[in-house]
Amino acid sequence: MKKIMKIRVTPIGVMHCGLRAPGDAPKNYNESAETGRLEIFPQFLEAMDGIEVGRTLVVLFWLHEARRNLLKVYPRGNHSRRLRGVFVTRSPVRPNPIALSELTVLSVQDNEIEVSGVDVIDGTPILDIKSTVAPGKQRG
Repeated sequence: MKKIMKIRVTPIGVMHCGLRAPGDAPKNYNESAETGRLEIFPQFLEAMDGIEVGRTLVVLFWLHEARRNLLKVYPRGNHSRRLRGVFVTRSPVRPNPIALSELTVLSVQDNEIEVSGVDVIDGTPILDIKSTVAPGKQRG
């Protein structure tokens, strides 16, 4: 049996928004009209170069208030559906509560990115940001 590697993840920022509790958050970014601000910590400011209004960002979050002790859930909390393993759901309840959201950039100023489509709560740590390919542009 291989030794389990320890992984260290450092947040690059934090979400600021009006959603205060997990129950307030939409089930998914594509169901959300919520806006918020991604505050990027100063040491990562250079990594924001090229983020523009209208771009879609794929943002990875650490769901710091999510339970980690369940391996099966009712999809979307619907008890009329059968229990499923968390790896085939988008449930926030999972061994490593990493969330993926696609957010649209509304504005960029200094170390803050205003976005729409927010589906996480205020204070959620940001693990990483990746860009989708902008229309008409090459990957790069």
